[in-house]
Order: sequence, then C-alpha cells, then structure tokens
Amino acid sequence: METTNNIHNLLTFLSNSPCNFLAIHTAKALLSDAGFREQKIGEKLRATAGDKFFVTKNDSAIFAFVIGSKPVKETGFRIIAAHSDSPCFRIKPHAEIKSADGIVRLNTEVYGGPILYTWFDRPLSIAGRVIVKGEDELRPRTMTLHIKRPLMQISHLAIHFNRAVNEGNCLSKQKDMLPIIAHVNSTFETDNMLLKLVAHELQIHPTDILDFDLLLYDTTEPCTFGLNNEFISAGRLDDLSMVHAALVAITGNVGPEHTCVAAIFDNEETGSGTKQGAGSPVLANIMQRIVSAQDGDYDDFCVAVSKSFLVSADNAHAYHPNYNEKYDPTNHPALGGGPCIKINANCKYMTDAHSAAVFKSLCATADVPVQYFVNHSDVAGGSTLGNILTGQIDIEGVDVGNPLLAMHSARETGSVSDHLNMIKVFTQFFL
Repeated sequence: METTNNIHNLLTFLSNSPCNFLAIHTAKALLSDAGFREQKIGEKLRATAGDKFFVTKNDSAIFAFVIGSKPVKETGFRIIAAHSDSPCFRIKPHAEIKSADGIVRLNTEVYGGPILYTWFDRPLSIAGRVIVKGEDELRPRTMTLHIKRPLMQISHLAIHFNRAVNEGNCLSKQKDMLPIIAHVNSTFETDNMLLKLVAHELQIHPTDILDFDLLLYDTTEPCTFGLNNEFISAGRLDDLSMVHAALVAITGNVGPEHTCVAAIFDNEETGSGTKQGAGSPVLANIMQRIVSAQDGDYDDFCVAVSKSFLVSADNAHAYHPNYNEKYDPTNHPALGGGPCIKINANCKYMTDAHSAAVFKSLCATADVPVQYFVNHSDVAGGSTLGNILTGQIDIEGVDVGNPLLAMHSARETGSVSDHLNMIKVFTQFFL
C-alpha cells in the first residue's frame, strides 16, 4: 500500500506543480501537513531540538529542517539538494500578437534547454505567480496562478509545406514556438487580453496587477505506463521527482540526533546564479543562523560543516536502446536498475571515490540497487547543484539521480521502482 501511495502521491505532486512557483506552493502544503512551521527569513530563527520548520526564498525555493537533539557542531547537517525548475516557455510582457487573420499568439521566450519539438501540438496552459498591489510600493502581494484548462497550442507547420521536416527541422525560438491562444474578429479587444484573463482567474481587477512570472505547461496528466505499469510518463520529472523523494524522506521518520535538511533551489536550468539558486549564500546563511541559535560561533559552524554530508539529487540519463552509440560502453544506467551515482573525470560533479562509497553503503543498507552514470568520452556532460554549492559551503557530497529517458522533453520517462528505491535511500540517509 505504501508503494502504491508513494507513486500516486508523486503523480499528484507533479500535477499540482506545473512550474517552480507551484512546486514550492505544493511543497509548503505538504510540509505544513507534516507539522513543519514556516520560518520567515527576516525573523529571528528558533532552532530547538525536535523543531521542524521551512524557509522559502522568492516563492520558488524552499529549505526544510528537522533539528536534531544534539547540537549541529557535534553531528553536522545531512542535506539533500534538488531543484524546482524545469525547461519551459516564459511569457513576455505585452505578449499578445494579433495576426491579419485574427489569430492571437502569445510572445514567449525559452527558459532553460527544452527539446523544442516535443512542445508542438500539445494542449498547453499557464501557471506561475502574479504580483499585485499591497500595503505600499515596497510590499506588493504575491498570488499563485494555475489555470487548469487547455488554453493554447504551439502548432506545427503541415508536412505539405515542409516535405523535409522528418529529415531535420531547424527551429526559431522566436518564430516557430509561439502558441495560439485565441481567434478574434475586428471588434474584439486584444489589448491586455492576458491581464484580463489572469485577473478573471484570480478574481481581481486588472489594474491591481503589477507584474507576473508566467510560464507554459503541458496540461496532459502524468501517468504510469507499460505492461506492468513500470514506467512513469510526465513533464518535469527532472527534477521534481527528486524534490518529491526528498520531501517524503524528511516528512517521515528521521534520526533523533542529527539535523536533516531538504534544500530545494530554483534556476538550476539557467546556471543557479540567482538569489534563490544554489550559487547564492541562502542555504549557508540559514545553516549558520541555526548554529548561532544553538549558541555557536563561526568556528562552530565550520566544525558543523566539516561533519556534514550533501546528497545533490538531479536526474541522470538512462540507456536508450535506439542510441547505443551515445552511451559509455560499461556505465550506462538502465531504467529500473536503481539510483545512479554520477561521476566525471573533469569534476563536473562533486562525486569522488569517498563520497560514492558513502552513497553505495546507504544503498546497501536500504537494500537498493545502485548504478553509475558516466558520460561517453566523446560526449560533453553538464554540471548540477553539487559543485555549485561547494562554492558556498565547504562540504563533502555526492551527485546522484534516477535515470530518465528524454530528459528536457515536454514529457520525460522514468521508472516506478527507481523512484521508490530513491525514497528508501533518502530515508536511510536521514535516519
């Protein structure tokens, strides 16, 4: 029953989290239901034994803590890091573009690195946050927006006008990727169409809207598939599946003595160089404040960090049987083969032999299979949260993730058993 519930809850979490802002909104609800209190980042921090709280940053990052019975200078922090954002399309200001035939499109820009053609001919809608008038100019209010009905579509050009489309199709992000949202006649008012739509959904007046961060998402529901429902099909598995696993672990039973952390950053897909990204000091600052709340000084903070361990959780590439030549001959993780340890000779990941051994030991204790992901030597790899975080915190850690097919597609493919096994390992890490 727990296995079924965890997969059902993952699919629900993905459905309720069409973008980074809604992912954090959903995470806050899950944490609150589990007895965590919200700690405002601008208020004095309490960190007594057994305390459970979370801190948010910019509505798109969240950091959850369970304070252990022993001071962190004695036990260190056990941290799982993941990210809330996924490649998609962001709506530009003054977005409406009316064509001569009355078709209205929205002007967008690409966020991150999506596989563009996977977004064609899908029912899309809008999610994000809207900033509205507040008490004064420096204190506007934030509202989340999740329009759950299909609103638009990015339509392909018919093959009759591009006979070579299946031989390779070079796409313009500005020309080819604009979604159709309406068909209007000459008397239809297109000015501020988007603002009026948003205001109607939020039941506010359009003049109350000051600005917005709005993104497109595929409205097709996440699901399992396969002969035995062994696969997961959904958008944003990278990296919301790791976010979900971290939240399940930290809201379950954690060890009584040490302090556990689930750190969910934003903007990993664009380099993490924001105030809510892994390149910022936000997590280090909160950790140092916890040490201070336990009557420790900066030296105690450094001691605590030296006893800490970080699991940087971002998904890996699963072996695709149609493209054997793209993978390392001996280290190509399979869907359903278990969590992956990610390594790179040029230090794109923070993993070394010692930290890999720690994670392998956790997997062995949790009775979970483990795999390695290493890039084909002729294929350049990317980096993720681990190395970026070490620029802020002098901490040991390992880069891991579950294998996925079609990473950065509008719809990625993962494994049911891999997700359940990662939850087991994360739970073991927090015990």
